Amino acid sequence: MSVAVSVDRPPRLPVRRRPLALLAVAAGHVIGRLPPRRIHSILTICARGARPAGYAEARRARATVVAVSVRCAGEGCLPRSIATALLCRARGSWPTWYAGAQTMPFRAHAWVEAEGRPVDEPLSTTHLQPLVTIPPGGRPSPSCRTQSP
Repeated sequence: MSVAVSVDRPPRLPVRRRPLALLAVAAGHVIGRLPPRRIHSILTICARGARPAGYAEARRARATVVAVSVRCAGEGCLPRSIATALLCRARGSWPTWYAGAQTMPFRAHAWVEAEGRPVDEPLSTTHLQPLVTIPPGGRPSPSCRTQSP
């Protein structure tokens, strides 16, 4: 069963801001195809030494990612969240990155939080159980429950 998705037209970015955003989106797609343990390792390394991202900063990064990628603007939550975190990291900060799920009905989702709240998420993430958490600074995540391949 498919669901119609309507994507609002994002604002156009100045040409000088597009290359870094496109690079972050490309990296988000590549990293998002890896096994969960590899995603966790890569993002943990990227988060090392970063200061916590402010909500406005993370929101701008997410809006920039959505502006350059139709897939990230739609249902591509994994590459969108990874690209948002990487774009923040390129500017010296890191939001808390999450991947989580609910069981009844099953739904998985990936998102970023800054200042303790989800950044521009269209659906509520409060009922999702976080399975992987990567906070600023790259501290090991005790909530990572990934299986080795």
